[in-house]
Amino acid sequence: MEKDNSSEVGYTYLSEKCPRCGRTKLILDSARGEIFCSHCGFVIREKLEEAGPEWRAFSKEEKEARSRAGVPSSLAMHDMGLSTIIGQVDKDASGKSISSAMKTTFDRLRTWDGRSQVHEPVDRNLRQAFSELDRLADKLSVGDAIIERAAYIYRQALEKGLVRGRSISALIAASLYAACRETETPRTLKDVSAASNIKKKDIARCYRLLVRELDKKMPVADPLKAVSRIASAAGLSEKTKRRAIDIINRTKQSLSSAGKDPMGLAAAALYVACVLEGENKTQKDVAEAAGVTEVTIRNRYKGLRSILTPEELRVVE
Repeated sequence: MEKDNSSEVGYTYLSEKCPRCGRTKLILDSARGEIFCSHCGFVIREKLEEAGPEWRAFSKEEKEARSRAGVPSSLAMHDMGLSTIIGQVDKDASGKSISSAMKTTFDRLRTWDGRSQVHEPVDRNLRQAFSELDRLADKLSVGDAIIERAAYIYRQALEKGLVRGRSISALIAASLYAACRETETPRTLKDVSAASNIKKKDIARCYRLLVRELDKKMPVADPLKAVSRIASAAGLSEKTKRRAIDIINRTKQSLSSAGKDPMGLAAAALYVACVLEGENKTQKDVAEAAGVTEVTIRNRYKGLRSILTPEELRVVE
């Protein structure tokens, strides 16, 4: 229903038709919780629920603190956020302090409630894995969608028994890397290795296991996704970044980018763009920002020569 601009105290006019008389002026009485026709008085709906809060919040923190809803369910929690928690406030419903005997009882209930949530080995495994996942996600600055995807991949691996005999930390790191690959988020294996303090070889082994056993079809990484990241790390201008994007798009059209490392290709395109735009950056500067070697940039440059115009070639050479 669309609300009309005119309203009185407690009344809101709605531009809907009355099912009895066909007139188009209904009234919402928020005090009584009714919607009725202003002409014939026919009550269309009654006992409406109040959707808004009965309190006022003047800040985001206060609004979250007064929220009546709990934490949303999430795959990145060992119990998906569905278990109950006995609060730490020793007061009853009316706000009065409970007796000492009742406090002892509630302390014992809290202890057993905490133990019951991680009684099964699977729950303990998930709690440890998702604690590590939160730490990695914070270090790599990835969004909630990627965290949920990584948790889903890890749960699939746990159901198939792939965790048995393997490091939980390495497998959750591989799950996060797989989630980044699936969502085309520019996070390399080297980034995940540095954040998790696990060797690239171990994470790569677990990643290949996940792809093989879970039958994953990973998309080919797009070098365009890495341009902004490298340009920001190297301190390049927006003009240079746009020139690099144009070079990569031309490379895609000529199909000369097939099978090439996206990070190396993006670094080479940025270096060529720096030369064309007259930006004073060396191969070493771009290579360090991209996490590749100078040799890689020189090798990728040889492939980029075929798509450059004669004017661009004269400037580069």
